[in-house]
Amino acid sequence: MSSSVVRPAAPDDGTTPAHLPARYRAISTHLAIAPRVSVVIPAMNEAENLPYVFKSLPEWIHEVVLVDGDSTDDTVEVARVLRPDVVVVRQRGKGKGDALITGFQASSGDIIVMVDADGSADGQEIVSYVSALVSGADFAKGSRFANGGGTDDMTPVRKLGNWALCTAVNAKFGARYTDLCYGYNAFWRHCLDEIDLDCTGFEVETLMNIRVVKAGLKVQEIPSHEYLRIHGASNLRAVRDGLRVLKVILKERSNRRAPRVRAVR
Repeated sequence: MSSSVVRPAAPDDGTTPAHLPARYRAISTHLAIAPRVSVVIPAMNEAENLPYVFKSLPEWIHEVVLVDGDSTDDTVEVARVLRPDVVVVRQRGKGKGDALITGFQASSGDIIVMVDADGSADGQEIVSYVSALVSGADFAKGSRFANGGGTDDMTPVRKLGNWALCTAVNAKFGARYTDLCYGYNAFWRHCLDEIDLDCTGFEVETLMNIRVVKAGLKVQEIPSHEYLRIHGASNLRAVRDGLRVLKVILKERSNRRAPRVRAVR
């Protein structure tokens, strides 16, 4: 996938160690990477939250792709003030899944990170996701319930529903997930060709989690802490979206496409 958007070259900020080629970027005191990292952020009327989201993003990322879902506030203008090189893409359809697919298509990085625009995710955790990918994982999946993770924004009903759906996916697809309905994930670009996303709503995260397993991709869970939305109200509806997730699980279970066998690279 490619994008026609022209992007300015990232300047050398002096963080690259002298003994490494200039194409490497230092992301911690112990790790430097060559792959470009794109952060895709779907947003609709999140102008108040974007300053917190953008501030938490590490300086070494290659680009930020903001997918605007026809916002009626200053979401796009705020994004451009905060980060003049932001890639803004207008969403043509509706739903989080549609927004993410649009953002993935517009991104140019080798690694793609999904981040929500409500301020619930800590951008500084991106280093953990990227570390897992450059260490051999194909898909780095955030988990609020892995050791070291947590959540400030889940009701008992949602927690029970997430557990039940996660248990079903583990049983039906041979996964070992501790969390299912969480949108903070990262993956190598090649994964998009193997999971073939085709849904529009919040259930996109579950679909991705199922299809990476069916495709035989190497998944590593990353402990992540989910914070409360800073401003505004969530569009998530526990019962409605839970039923959509269940529908995806049943549909994918009936689609008995044989898992792909990946060649050793």
